[in-house]
Amino acid sequence: MIQPAKRVREVQEYYFSRKLKEVSRLNAEGKDIISLAIGSPDMPPSKLTVDKLCEVARQPSAHGYQPTMGTCELREAMAGFYKRWYGVDINPQTEVQPLIGSKEGILHITLAFVNPGEQVLVPNPGYPTYTSLSRILGAEVISYDLLENNGWQPDFEALERMDLSRVRLMWTNYPNMPTGGNAQRQTYERLVHFAHRHNIIVVNDNPYSFILNEGEKLSIMQVPGAKDCCIEFNSMSKAYNMPGWRVGMCVSNATFISWILKIKSNIDSGTFQGMQLAAAEALKMNTDEWHRRYNIEVYRYRRTIAEDIMKLLGCSFDHNQVGMFLWGKIPEVYSDAEELTERILHKARVFITPGFIFGSNGTRYIRISLCAKDEKMAEARDRIAKL
Repeated sequence: MIQPAKRVREVQEYYFSRKLKEVSRLNAEGKDIISLAIGSPDMPPSKLTVDKLCEVARQPSAHGYQPTMGTCELREAMAGFYKRWYGVDINPQTEVQPLIGSKEGILHITLAFVNPGEQVLVPNPGYPTYTSLSRILGAEVISYDLLENNGWQPDFEALERMDLSRVRLMWTNYPNMPTGGNAQRQTYERLVHFAHRHNIIVVNDNPYSFILNEGEKLSIMQVPGAKDCCIEFNSMSKAYNMPGWRVGMCVSNATFISWILKIKSNIDSGTFQGMQLAAAEALKMNTDEWHRRYNIEVYRYRRTIAEDIMKLLGCSFDHNQVGMFLWGKIPEVYSDAEELTERILHKARVFITPGFIFGSNGTRYIRISLCAKDEKMAEARDRIAKL
């Protein structure tokens, strides 16, 4: 019998891919499930972004293959984004690479820097794709703990005690998903020092720095020497309400970017010109007022509803979290988070994410997404209150 490649057995179908099939079946049965699970912004991009897409799409010359390295307009806009919001100088010709989303970037960076059998450090809890793609590509995953009593920051003393001789990459994600732990300058400084000391590349995933974050926006690239040993992702999915557009970026030194481009150029042919130019328009032209409306005010109101839901479920949570989720610890009456989320799904018809999918340190936590219309979140709260 024909068998799949061994790498297929290294991973399971992505949790949300599998669970959304069940939700779809329940909806087909008339259950009307409210999803508070996925981090996909439900609001539109700015009008000028959509207008630019339509304008370019009407041009007969706009529909050919695009350069894998991205259009000069998009690279310059991405470099301008880093200067405007983080105060970081990025060379648009050599130090930024547009991506078809950050998930694609995880693949390309792992291919560019990690040989089969070498090790990568992955946060626990953390984004599941760091682990699954590493395993698919034959890397050995080594988890490092993020704990609530440390503000979900890395324990550098524990990291220093590890055998790091075979580690090539360290994945970090601040502001953190799923925990909502905010970026800290001290953490970034220690990560850069750690990377230099151990000849490890730190890859910081930074798509949430705008969401419910009214303080200074931080980037690991603000730390002197970071470009030498770090790569940072950013994305238009979250802060620009463009998740389906699949436009992301990575920034680093010119050598690292050239290696990533070498891999990427053998895999894809770049995105539609209209999407690239529209993304550039958003990066350059979305105003501070637009960002405040869509990244602070809308989510702040929804966050109050999510906090009500957490209280109804008897969960504890940190009020200082940022990002588009609320992360909470379940009460002791439940054996694990999935027991609670399954009860809520089938009894209240509300889909909430159990924390175990983010790693063993998430077993007793749940995550509520703020990416649902205000009225749907309020209805979810009412259903859970009745239950």
